[in-house]
Amino acid sequence: MKIEILTLFPGYFRSPLAESLLGKAVATGRLDVTVTDLRSFAQGRHRQVDDAPYGGGAGMVMMAPVAAAAVEARREPEGVTRAWTVLLTPDGERLDQALVEALASRERLLLFCGRYEGLDERAREIGLFDAEISLGDFVLPGGESAALALTESVSRLIPGVVGSSESLEEESFTRERLDYPHYTRPREFRGLTVPEALLSGDHARIRRFRRARALERTRARRPDLLVRRPPEPGEEDGSGRDG
Repeated sequence: MKIEILTLFPGYFRSPLAESLLGKAVATGRLDVTVTDLRSFAQGRHRQVDDAPYGGGAGMVMMAPVAAAAVEARREPEGVTRAWTVLLTPDGERLDQALVEALASRERLLLFCGRYEGLDERAREIGLFDAEISLGDFVLPGGESAALALTESVSRLIPGVVGSSESLEEESFTRERLDYPHYTRPREFRGLTVPEALLSGDHARIRRFRRARALERTRARRPDLLVRRPPEPGEEDGSGRDG
């Protein structure tokens, strides 16, 4: 998979792209990430990328000609599959696991990091972007951290990046449930012991226990997920099917 990030601050990505699972995915060639400086598409000696807003007000606005030049140059280079182009912006569609899975099915992604007070609206009106995505209902200084979060979440779904496919199937949001609680050594910690079901060696019992605890946690913390997928018979008390 190929991801290209258009940003005014390419240095932001140097360390994250070299660390942990994301760094391994890049190093092994499973993921190809390119970071491109938006200023290279600006005109004039000073490579200006922003200007004061028409109508007055605080802050600066990213210029539409710079955005258009960057996206149009990188979206569909000759002989390369057209990239699905995403604007990272607070007023975009909220990123969730279903959207991550949809993005992971793309061969190429082109991520445009917004900055300052925003991007000249005309860049949107001419159809530069296929999608607009937000991390949530809060504002960041720019789209760089959102682009990094999206890149990391998508990279985990590339075959071979995460060692065990089972971990992807059982984690939070995959089946409209939060993840079940996890335990490891020591067996007792400050008077708290590991649930007996996990020590039983009975794999069917363990699956039922985990399913019930996942539902319990989802109901307490994210009841909205239960609207999309109501509890199944036997799920709540762990007496349902084993699979």
